[in-house]
Amino acid sequence: MWITSSPSTALTPTAVALGNFDGIHLGHRQVISPVLNMPTGNRATVVTFSPHPTEFFTGKPRSLLTPLDEKAACLEAMGAEQLVMLPFTQELAALTPQQFVEEILVQHMQAQHVSVGVDFRFGCKRLGTAEDLSAIAATFGISTTIVPLLTFHGKRISSSSIREALLSGDVKTANRMLGRSYRLVGEVVKGQQLGRTIGFPTANLQLPANKLVPRQGVYGVRVSEPGKELLGVMNIGNRPTVNGLAQTIEVHLLDWTGDLYGHTLTVELEEFIRPEQKFASLEELQAQISADCEVARTTLAVSSYRANQI
Repeated sequence: MWITSSPSTALTPTAVALGNFDGIHLGHRQVISPVLNMPTGNRATVVTFSPHPTEFFTGKPRSLLTPLDEKAACLEAMGAEQLVMLPFTQELAALTPQQFVEEILVQHMQAQHVSVGVDFRFGCKRLGTAEDLSAIAATFGISTTIVPLLTFHGKRISSSSIREALLSGDVKTANRMLGRSYRLVGEVVKGQQLGRTIGFPTANLQLPANKLVPRQGVYGVRVSEPGKELLGVMNIGNRPTVNGLAQTIEVHLLDWTGDLYGHTLTVELEEFIRPEQKFASLEELQAQISADCEVARTTLAVSSYRANQI
């Protein structure tokens, strides 16, 4: 997949899915899907913004459900041929809806078709609506798909609602809205190696700085790296029992031993087991981790069985 941050280097002509697409959740997939099935010759292209407009206007860093590498991997797996990361600058923010269509979609992208969500807003002060985009694009012979909102249990599926679910530890709801398990992808780095002293060695993950980290606590997870698919227990927290000061993300792999330093692991969150807590002794911590492992083993086995029955 071709990735560029300059619309002038985009491969054209294109069929464009336009939006922020943080998370590539089920609603996003409905917006992206139409451009994947356009006539041959139109590059299936996702156009998004960097930084996120909210980060640009507030000046505050924003944690992401899918940092760039993860977003690109998701889009490529869907069949997208191109990702264009428009630099969100003051100049871009100042474009009127008419100017945005003319300069970005017509001149640079040579778009033949555009797909957006019904709540899409664009142009200076977010004055342009999806209907405005459709009307303006039509004057240039560009067809438009406007995709309705997708809901889950009566609530709109959005990046914000998924973030809220993850920060509260409700990974099941987050995963249902994503259409896949929430992932943490990181390199295994050396930690304090305390886990191995109590019989539960862990892989200490280093994530991208802008990755959204869910609620602190213990999770049942599935872990993969090239050639391996494993079950595990992950702890996100400050390790209060051993007076830890900084947050760490540590994964204990069930029924597996080996050296993973320098490897990149993909950890899929399946079950929130319990909040982080402080124990009176390492023996109590050891007993709880053993119980956590049994919970993870049981719940992950059940979820695998159910998935195979669908």
